[in-house]
Amino acid sequence: MKTDVIIIGAGAAGLMCAMQAAQRGRAVVLLDHSKKLAEKIRISGGGNCNFTNLDVRPENFISSNPDFCRSALARYKPQDFIALLYKHNIAFHEKDLGQLFCDDGSEAIIAMLRGECDEAGAKRFMNCEIEEITYDAPKEEGAKGKFNVSTSRGEFTAASLVVATGGLSIPKTGATPFGYHVAEQFGIPIAKLRPGLVPLSVAPDDWKPYADLTGVSLDVTVSFGKQSFRENMLVTHRGLSGPAILQISSYWQHGQPLHIDLLPALDMAVQLDEQKGSKKLLSNYLTQWWPKSFAEAWCEQLPGIENLPLNQYNDKQRKLIAASIHDWQVTPSGTLGYTKAEVTCGGVDTRALSSKTMECNEVPGLYFIGEVVDVTGQLGGYNFQWAWASGHAAGQAV
Repeated sequence: MKTDVIIIGAGAAGLMCAMQAAQRGRAVVLLDHSKKLAEKIRISGGGNCNFTNLDVRPENFISSNPDFCRSALARYKPQDFIALLYKHNIAFHEKDLGQLFCDDGSEAIIAMLRGECDEAGAKRFMNCEIEEITYDAPKEEGAKGKFNVSTSRGEFTAASLVVATGGLSIPKTGATPFGYHVAEQFGIPIAKLRPGLVPLSVAPDDWKPYADLTGVSLDVTVSFGKQSFRENMLVTHRGLSGPAILQISSYWQHGQPLHIDLLPALDMAVQLDEQKGSKKLLSNYLTQWWPKSFAEAWCEQLPGIENLPLNQYNDKQRKLIAASIHDWQVTPSGTLGYTKAEVTCGGVDTRALSSKTMECNEVPGLYFIGEVVDVTGQLGGYNFQWAWASGHAAGQAV
């Protein structure tokens, strides 16, 4: 089949690109090895799809080339995607920190994108295995080359090939390294890959005091380097999770400690000074903010300080307790890997791409969009916004 545009990957970015290109009158073929359409959209946000965020800035994204995302994000904003929902009468609501979720579940988002693609005439081939990609370079300057894609569903040929195959995160959704292999085939460098937005593990011996506290949740500020996030932290039998930990995991570097403020709303030095005459145990005092099990475990681990009545601590000890509360240092042993990661950090090196069109500088007609690219959003709808924005950028160019 000869066509104008071949898009490999029918996820968020691929569907947006197909929709945009087909609406411009381009003949579009969308290929995906999965049987189900947009499985990652389907499971996102607990099935309610956190499809964007009201406050999207370049600072919400991680990349070895931080300015790359600016152009695409500026040309397709959250309001543009929201307008699409209004067009289809899809209700949504805002949660904390500007996060938008679909009232009718993620299936409504998938149906909307599928409907837009179908109406515009984009052809879709699911359960389609890619066997080989070859490229016929243009014979003269200014002419277009030709991409030939051999699949289990036949041969496809087009002047434009868009790779929207995602990253390595959540393999059960069909994630594979296919997109990185395509980049390598064409000599395009890959920025180092690692799991992002992922729970962190702690060595069993170090975590033994907390391993039985699974499910304990605390409002904290967790910091690493210049980055800090104030959200909930969840204790697990293997380490730490919850929104605050998922956020910082994308920045954390192996072997380094996290700095966790366990009571960010208080000045504990002042609080403890006010309790000089109290006969209440330190752990019992802390239960007004923490679950008793965590308070007792934490107090037992205080270096050089016992869990005593508050009136038995001297000024130096009170200051040390306050400092430990505001800077609890935990050194993770690693992450729980791509199986539990929501995204893949790293990817196709953006220095090899046009920030306006997502096209490869050295291979005209070859585009990379979405998670396969070295642009990773923070938690809260940012990764979907990158999928929409990068898909839109390529869809307007192919």
